[in-house]
Amino acid sequence: MPFTTTKSAFWAGVRDGAPFMAVAGPFALLFGVLATEAGLSVFEVMSFSLVVIAGAAQFTALQLMQDQAPTVIVLLSALAVNLRVAMYSAALTPYLGRAPLWQRIFASYLLVDQSYALSHAKFEADASMTVPQRMGYYFGTCLLVMIVWFGCSYLGAAIGTSLPVGLPLDFALPIAFLSMVAPMMRTLPHLIAAGVAVVVALLAVSIPYSLGLIVAGMAGMMAGAQAELWLKTDPMLPADEGDT
Repeated sequence: MPFTTTKSAFWAGVRDGAPFMAVAGPFALLFGVLATEAGLSVFEVMSFSLVVIAGAAQFTALQLMQDQAPTVIVLLSALAVNLRVAMYSAALTPYLGRAPLWQRIFASYLLVDQSYALSHAKFEADASMTVPQRMGYYFGTCLLVMIVWFGCSYLGAAIGTSLPVGLPLDFALPIAFLSMVAPMMRTLPHLIAAGVAVVVALLAVSIPYSLGLIVAGMAGMMAGAQAELWLKTDPMLPADEGDT
């Protein structure tokens, strides 16, 4: 149903974004705990979450910091993990590009997987939305997720400072990554990309500062993209089955 006001679009975004609190909360809580376990103060944990707002990049940076990697390696690795956000931004520009500059700056700060996925789908489905309504909906999708992200980051950090020193929480980091990656394994190219990345990561494990993970990620992306091209150009495969 078409929106009548920017306010109605905003509250629709809030409703659509609410289920993602169940995803953002546990990740933020876990990050706060692991970050304090790694030696960060509550202030540093909150600064990390406020500046970055990206679960995968934050976990990657945290792991490299624990490995005592140089700062430049930590920054480049986190940037590589977060490159997908540049594609999100490009995809939303046709819908939000005419909004005031201050709104676009704020929107870019809040751009995460959930806000992109919900907003892009809504904007494509409802061409009648005005730019203010689109921006209202976008900010609505961010509201509850951001509150939960910052709140649970603080809660995790506060809990982490009260845990016994040396408590073995290392196992939680790979579990967190697996829980983020597993739902994305929807098509054959995704599976090929993941398989190639795993093999290359094992072969490149001796590269210092965990840079083998970046090499593996690049190899996985190239393999997945090539697999998708093969599926789309295979004459024996119907066109709709080759689309991902």
